[in-house]
Amino acid sequence: MTVVLVIVAAVAVLALLVGVHLYVWRRLVRDTTRSGPVRRIGAGVVVALGVSMVGALVLPKVFGPRGTEWIAWPGFVWMALLLYVVLALAVLEVPRLLALRTLRRRAGATEQPADLPVAVPVAVGADGDGDGDADTSEPPAAVAGTPWAPDRRLVLSRSVALLAAGTSLGTVGYGMSQALGAPRTVRVRIPIARLDPRLAGFRIAVVGDIHLGPLLGRAHTTRVVETINRTNPDLVAVVGDLADGTAGQLGGDAEPLRRLTSRHGSFFVTGNHDYMSGAADWVAELAELNVHTLANDRLEIARGGAAFDLAGVNDVTGKSHHDGPDFAKALADRDPSRPVVLLAHQPVQVDRAAKYDVDVQLSGHTHGGQMFPVQLMVKLDQPAVAGLHRVDDTMLYITRGAGFWGPPVRVGAPPEVTVVELSTR
Repeated sequence: MTVVLVIVAAVAVLALLVGVHLYVWRRLVRDTTRSGPVRRIGAGVVVALGVSMVGALVLPKVFGPRGTEWIAWPGFVWMALLLYVVLALAVLEVPRLLALRTLRRRAGATEQPADLPVAVPVAVGADGDGDGDADTSEPPAAVAGTPWAPDRRLVLSRSVALLAAGTSLGTVGYGMSQALGAPRTVRVRIPIARLDPRLAGFRIAVVGDIHLGPLLGRAHTTRVVETINRTNPDLVAVVGDLADGTAGQLGGDAEPLRRLTSRHGSFFVTGNHDYMSGAADWVAELAELNVHTLANDRLEIARGGAAFDLAGVNDVTGKSHHDGPDFAKALADRDPSRPVVLLAHQPVQVDRAAKYDVDVQLSGHTHGGQMFPVQLMVKLDQPAVAGLHRVDDTMLYITRGAGFWGPPVRVGAPPEVTVVELSTR
């Protein structure tokens, strides 16, 4: 039954991709060109881009992220361009149809009745004496063509195509400059009623969704580490989705994490992509880099005679790998007078956290939507997209993450490292 569902889902996705590409071909190629080699070349380009997108999704998983960059870059960039060109064309669809209706209406108003003779220009003298000089006056509409002539429709189609393509290129260009740059630093203060005043001002650098893979490597990790170290944190929390590839393939790209500096160390919890990439091997790799994994575990963080509990639970995806979250193991039998900060990759885990009287949950996963308007889809699956929220008595903070999945594009959701400052009020 599971195999059948997978096949049905694959066929549905393929049909959707074909349909979207046919729509783009129709608006950007067929409607803007006349039959001939240019149209055939345009069709070939659309097909090649569609194939590259499928290749970007499949080949890195089959052959590994290194060595497949040649297909990942064009494929994932086209994925973003496709999103925005389809959105632009959809927005322009109504104006386009209204313009076409206007052209038809004007064409109908200028057509000559069928029972009237059609005027045909003849060569007559300028003074009508038949001396053979041609009449250079403009021919009537029936001969020259009406406002509904093919050239008018072509101009309209090309205008729509240029506007949609230009909007898409501009948006994706801006989004790439955001995604491929250094993450910004965001600072947020979170009040905790149970926090001992001696711990007020404790700073946790939160980073998630680094997503090492075919498009992000060692240089990206170095940027993230340098951004974190500049904040001089008391503790570093890496809240999942470190990589899209195995530790054997990408361990070298993660090596700069060894240079993370903080007073109380660096900690990690698994994300859904980590399970797709061999979570156990990554946990071992991170241990070599002095990053400790909190796998349904907790420890005491003390300063100046006061303390709070730092806990971490596995991602919900771990259930299918017999390594799911265990809130009871991580949080049961703790000192109820001491506040607890929980690391959990997905914000949706906050419902369980609230039942265990967690003060603060730090999460990632959403990328802040990554590309507007994807945020609207994220809200269907998660309680919030980014920022600070309250769920019952638990404060939930969601970082937008430092990397990206798929397209190297961020629109309305810049990459970030967050410094969370614990406060008594």
